[in-house]
Amino acid sequence: MRHIYFRLILGIVFLACMIYSFFTANIPFALMYLVLGGVFLLSAYSLWKKNKDNRR
Repeated sequence: MRHIYFRLILGIVFLACMIYSFFTANIPFALMYLVLGGVFLLSAYSLWKKNKDNRR
């Protein structure tokens, strides 16, 4: 369960970095943080869904 929380927190942090990079007009880093945040959030969601299905 802690893997889900770790990935969720990192995904949120990367999305916050993306917003900051976008406001400072650093577009390449904003795109990189968007991809990293999306990957972490997607992996957290897939782990959460897998754990939810295994409980039944």
